[in-house]
Amino acid sequence: MDKTAFEQQARTWREKALSVGMSCGAGREEAEDIAQDVMLRLWQMRDELERYDSIEALATLMARHLLINHKRRRKPEALNEAITVSITASPHEQLEMKEDDQWLTKRLEQLPTTQRTLLYMRQVERKTHEEIAQLLGIETTSVSTLLARARKSLLEDIKRRNNL
Repeated sequence: MDKTAFEQQARTWREKALSVGMSCGAGREEAEDIAQDVMLRLWQMRDELERYDSIEALATLMARHLLINHKRRRKPEALNEAITVSITASPHEQLEMKEDDQWLTKRLEQLPTTQRTLLYMRQVERKTHEEIAQLLGIETTSVSTLLARARKSLLEDIKRRNNL
């Protein structure tokens, strides 16, 4: 397929890829990225496109597969506290959970700033030890050591609180 023939059909294929991305749950920006990737791939294989019966179907299939790949690569999102509340918990259990959360929050605030920051980056932001070390300008082994100290300190406090 030559350049002019491709350009004439490209708008239709792009719109199809964009609508597939949007209909499969992607946001506008992500769907735009997927449509752009589809167009790039179609352009790269423009010499082979004539062997396909429906290039529009090919664009649709590419868009679906690219969206699946985007979703697989996405980091897991932290759960919102409101979502984790148990529906089956009794009022007494809910009160205990609230008190436990308050106690843990207070204890986390009492940790040294570096340890608290490291725990936040690792547990909430899901950063790797290497990413944390690079951001803070410290060695990876230091990250591991400081995280271990913070966790050990919290574990000892929990054991003391529960008389274990």
